[in-house]
Amino acid sequence: MSKRPLDVRRVTGLVNHGPTVLVSCRHAGRSNLITLAWATPVSMDPPMIAIAVAPARFSHDLIARSGEFVINVPGSGLLRPVWHCGTTSGRDGDKFRGAGLTEIRGSAVQAPLVGECFGHAECRVIHAPTTGDHTLFVGEVVAASVESSAFDGGLRLRRPYHTLHHLGGSRFLTSAGTQLSPV
Repeated sequence: MSKRPLDVRRVTGLVNHGPTVLVSCRHAGRSNLITLAWATPVSMDPPMIAIAVAPARFSHDLIARSGEFVINVPGSGLLRPVWHCGTTSGRDGDKFRGAGLTEIRGSAVQAPLVGECFGHAECRVIHAPTTGDHTLFVGEVVAASVESSAFDGGLRLRRPYHTLHHLGGSRFLTSAGTQLSPV
């Protein structure tokens, strides 16, 4: 096998193949959404998931102040709303409305769930270290829900619940292997 050097600023492309998620948050009556490709499980007992959010993002302050967030897992049919939420700022308007998404009440946190997403993990922040140019919000999962018809009885997703995986720029791949672009 022949190897070539890789610019270290592009190394995330080697490990950035988890599902792209919509993270919802709420503080002082204001809800927002942020599209993230950097979400990962970090503990099974207790269940914890970490998300990386740049401090300049509007959602960063909402999460830091509320101490909560929800990871919403969109199916591949939500590519355009996912793109909208990742390319506009919540400072400039309501992303739920702009993306045509529905806020629904969670069971354990004040941050809303995205009604159109098929999976949700409601999290309470238990640790938030600064890691270079991002804050790593580590959330304990305090409630979770999933569309009952999404799985085949195991962990294999049925159609139309294929997840989106960000490949960089405007390129996405679904868990079924289909390449997509919102533009």
